[in-house]
Amino acid sequence: MTLADVAVAAGVSPQTVSRALRDPEAVAEETYERVEKAVAATGYVPNLAASNLASNRSRAVAAIIPLINASIFAETVHAFSGVLSPHGYQIFVGSTDYHPDQEEALVRSFLGRRPDGLLVVGTEHSQGTRTLLAAAGVPVVETWGWTAEPVDMLVGFSNAAATGELVRHLVGRGRRRPVFAGALQPGDFRAAERRDGFTAAVRELLGTEPRIVAAHDRPVSMDTGVELLDRVLAQHPDADAVVFASDVFAAGALLACTRRGIPVPDRLAITGFGDYDIASHLVPSLTTVAVPTKEIGALAGTLLLDRMQRRSVTDKVRDVGFRIVPRESS
Repeated sequence: MTLADVAVAAGVSPQTVSRALRDPEAVAEETYERVEKAVAATGYVPNLAASNLASNRSRAVAAIIPLINASIFAETVHAFSGVLSPHGYQIFVGSTDYHPDQEEALVRSFLGRRPDGLLVVGTEHSQGTRTLLAAAGVPVVETWGWTAEPVDMLVGFSNAAATGELVRHLVGRGRRRPVFAGALQPGDFRAAERRDGFTAAVRELLGTEPRIVAAHDRPVSMDTGVELLDRVLAQHPDADAVVFASDVFAAGALLACTRRGIPVPDRLAITGFGDYDIASHLVPSLTTVAVPTKEIGALAGTLLLDRMQRRSVTDKVRDVGFRIVPRESS
């Protein structure tokens, strides 16, 4: 089946079919529905390779995230796709598993497929990745972090400032011996920023040296949260609060406290980061940092779409902020 066959079936010109498939919003809704039905009826599959060569546009966008199975990043990608899909763009998704060399390999691989734009979670990259992104010739938006020197566009927030506010919240509730706990994998720069925010806030607000507990070789899981809790209690038995780098860790630790009869927050306050769905359903409910995950994806998609459709973008750096959510665990 050819594009001309679809045009006959839809009762429109081949040019209209081409325009409808390339950009659905460029034609009337009734026309697009006729074309869509004709495509389904004829079994037509457009030759994207030929179209890409002719237009020098792939109608594809790459999204590079740390973990596929983390709902918090899935929400961002879903909102990102929701902005771009109506304009005929498809999303390629790759996972770095927090490995900078894997990120570089993904960027190189995706650029070889000539995407029209890229979304990257994070602002810390290897020099090789930065060189590839800078030379790509397509718009790039970094997310979920903050930097004074973005590669191109940036939609994010300060992880350090968010964790600092968590410490301020705990100090305001009388906590004087907090401990930061996280996996702190080599490529998880956001966790490192949260640790740094904790460190700065403890020194400023309490005048003491920060206490850090890390499990460098462990995955982001609730089991790791239990391990981190055990390490905190063993290394710092006088701790009165634990600031976990993620809600996943905090949830595992909080459930372990319930099983062991450790009263939260009377004996130990617990906080997380991310405001996952489980946070408000735990007993006691989890104090955490809420991040506008969907807004990050939608705004990143809008910025890329404007650039890909050659519209000017005057404000390339957007700070979406964060919100402390005080609940029962603190």
